[in-house]
Amino acid sequence: MSNYASGAVPEANIEADVSDFMIAQSSDSIQAGMMAEAVLQVDERDVIVGPISKADSHYRVGALHRAFSVLLFNSEGKMLLQQRAHDKITFPSVWANSCCSHPLASEDEMDEVNARGVKRAAIRKLDQELGISPESLNIDDFHFITKMRYSARMNADWIEREIDHILMIQADVELHPNKNEVSAVKWVNAEELDEMLVDDDPKNVIAPWFRCIAARMMNSDWWDAVGAKHACEALQDDMIHDMGDVTHLLPNAEGADLNISIMEVRPFIEQRIVESLTASRHERLAGAMMHLIHGGGKRMRATLPWLVGRAVGDTHSGLLDIGAAIETIHNFTLVHDDIMDDDEMRRGRNAVHIEYDMPTAINAGDAMLAIAFERLVMSANIDVQDIPSLVNRIAWMVRRVSEGQQLDIEFENRERVTEPE
Repeated sequence: MSNYASGAVPEANIEADVSDFMIAQSSDSIQAGMMAEAVLQVDERDVIVGPISKADSHYRVGALHRAFSVLLFNSEGKMLLQQRAHDKITFPSVWANSCCSHPLASEDEMDEVNARGVKRAAIRKLDQELGISPESLNIDDFHFITKMRYSARMNADWIEREIDHILMIQADVELHPNKNEVSAVKWVNAEELDEMLVDDDPKNVIAPWFRCIAARMMNSDWWDAVGAKHACEALQDDMIHDMGDVTHLLPNAEGADLNISIMEVRPFIEQRIVESLTASRHERLAGAMMHLIHGGGKRMRATLPWLVGRAVGDTHSGLLDIGAAIETIHNFTLVHDDIMDDDEMRRGRNAVHIEYDMPTAINAGDAMLAIAFERLVMSANIDVQDIPSLVNRIAWMVRRVSEGQQLDIEFENRERVTEPE
């Protein structure tokens, strides 16, 4: 791509199974070739983890990565929309904002000072997708507004999982759309955009990420700020707005299987558990609490809050905090259960009281219970009014587990236990 700032576009290796699938499925060699571009994998705080191919970041489970969305306005205050090409591998034919893509793993586009990296990426893609000459755009005319985190699945094979940097710019430009990228374009005002958002015409499907921007974030202040530098700067924030999973916003979306659905969020839950349990100031206590966590586990119960939320179309990262708390409590019960049952092995490794000692195991279990509730009440992602009912429900669960365990202990000394008992 000749207009890339540093020469050749940076690429990353594509996993073999992803590559084989693309060869079998894609009829467009140009689009398939672009799936080797090295995008930026990030964590939930938008900290760069490393490069990953565009294909791997979107295939099956996918990976959270950095993206940008440009809202380009003309001097009449109308915003440019594009309909993605019908041969796009991901989300073909949907209507989206002016330009949406990814900064790549290069020094130029990883520059986070004044969001210059994503702005350079935006200029590159505006040229590549819409034929807008880079010489006609001034990087300082781009205004970074905010970020949002979301996921949206197209089908079992392809998903978007992004932290999207939203940029605004006003410029009168000459368009030469690349038919390999863009099927159609249109300029709309606020009223016309509102009409598109409520239109259920299957030929005019709105991309889920753009619907999040247009319906959940973009208000009259955004439209009023077009062309006004200080007004745009007043819109800026340092937040990452949590949109959750918005697959349900795509009318023809198809889900993935249970294993993939679990794996989408499992790493984020694991991270929360590790952060909580290793925060102890005592190394031995932290090691005892982490012992069973290191032993693995399916994490089914930990992902259930998220999966249920997604089933009813209402997900947010607080559900991952709830899942982490539930999983931590579950592991606390296993530590104490092994002590009471005098079991020496759990998940193919020494039980905690064998690996450490009995008092440490008891103490570790007690600490895990406390830490789980800390995770709930300290979560920035759970509404304050929901905390009491969550604590009450989970405390009830722990009490019932303890009652059941006590019955189990007492039944061991009985010759006969009835079915009702």
